[in-house]
Amino acid sequence: MAYKTIYPYTNEVLHEFDNISDSDLEQSLDIAHALYKTWRKEDNVEERQNQLHKVADLLRKDRDKYAEVMTKDMGKLFTEAQGEVDLCADIADYYADNGQKFLKPVPLESPNGEAYYLKQAVGVLLAVEPWNFPFYQIMRVFAPNFIVGNTMLLKHASICPASAQAFEDLVREAGAPEGAFKNIFASYDQVSNLISDPRVAGVCLTGSERGGASIAAEAGKNLKKSSMELGGNDAFLILDDADFDLLSKTIFFARLYNAGQVCTSSKRFIVMADKYDEFVNMVVETFKSAKWGDPMDSETTLAPLSSAGAKDDVLKQIKLAVDHGAEVVFGNDTIDHPGNFVMPTVLTNITKANPIYNQEIFGPVASIYKVDTEEEAIALANDSSYGLGSTVFSSDPEHAKKVAAQIETGMTFINSGWTSLPELPFGGIKNSGYGRELSQLGFDAFVNEHLVFTPNSD
Repeated sequence: MAYKTIYPYTNEVLHEFDNISDSDLEQSLDIAHALYKTWRKEDNVEERQNQLHKVADLLRKDRDKYAEVMTKDMGKLFTEAQGEVDLCADIADYYADNGQKFLKPVPLESPNGEAYYLKQAVGVLLAVEPWNFPFYQIMRVFAPNFIVGNTMLLKHASICPASAQAFEDLVREAGAPEGAFKNIFASYDQVSNLISDPRVAGVCLTGSERGGASIAAEAGKNLKKSSMELGGNDAFLILDDADFDLLSKTIFFARLYNAGQVCTSSKRFIVMADKYDEFVNMVVETFKSAKWGDPMDSETTLAPLSSAGAKDDVLKQIKLAVDHGAEVVFGNDTIDHPGNFVMPTVLTNITKANPIYNQEIFGPVASIYKVDTEEEAIALANDSSYGLGSTVFSSDPEHAKKVAAQIETGMTFINSGWTSLPELPFGGIKNSGYGRELSQLGFDAFVNEHLVFTPNSD
């Protein structure tokens, strides 16, 4: 596996990194495991809280430096990368501020004696992370587990190696001891060997359904706990009383943020028949406003896709959809530039027989569906192998909540596109994975809930 930074705007190779040797990997695992053992014996939580606050401080101080690394790695807009740095700093502060509270023993009621459980570290974790949010994906799992006392090895995507190395350097600059967090440029065979190693206690992955299934199978075979945040084909339901003025301000972010390369971005828009034409026109006008160009330029609003392969995949999916009867009402034009740009595209008339019906398109493509009733809208939203996120738009928030409760996903956003905040749990169901990141649920994902029980004396 070649770890290279190929700038998606120019397709120029900017950085190359050698794969880690087996001996260096063994040493990294040894150091991480030894640190975990030390942390289990000593009360270092306050020290780790201070170091995590320092991570947040450094992120804010060197915001542009880290943002540029991400932009050059995978092509996202520099302004979006700056926002990602800000969010990472907030996540670090959140777990540093709440770590002591989350670690408190939890009392249990029992008529037979005194009972409580401790939240304790479990060991070295392996994080397998994707390229679309090169820092945020790491921070979601690093920050809580660092406070808990779990150490971490990172196997990042091969196309964003500079981001992976920059994150490790950041953690070390904040004063964290060697072994707390280590980036490894590992091969798939090395990853498999790590999962089977008894010193590795668990695996967390964000990525594709295929990658998740492979890693989960390896973890299961070795009786290792795992969490999986996989793909999504999120539905966006526009009910009869939806506020179209608010909608018009939401669509761009909901689908075109990060060039549509977001697992929780809205991909299937479901709208009532009497509002269908109005909504299609709104989406088309929104997509027309996208300005492609240099992602480092603040005037640019549409970035290139992360790689030539990603561009090719999206274009093949659009063709597949059209070959099976879908209509292109906007887009699907060539952008004459060496970068990996895909024209924002709007698809309609997608039937259940169309292969694209149950596929995630990881790029700036919106699929719009017409329905006659709210019940039909809910049924269509749930007719998917995915179950990550969803959105419901209605002028009646209470009614929107009732609809939200009927949608089979891990997250639903009311009158808003997707969002991510440190205090909100993140994750899905069905083929979108299992487990949660962020919030206290993410904190508890890899802890030993250690029961301590003292029976009543006779």
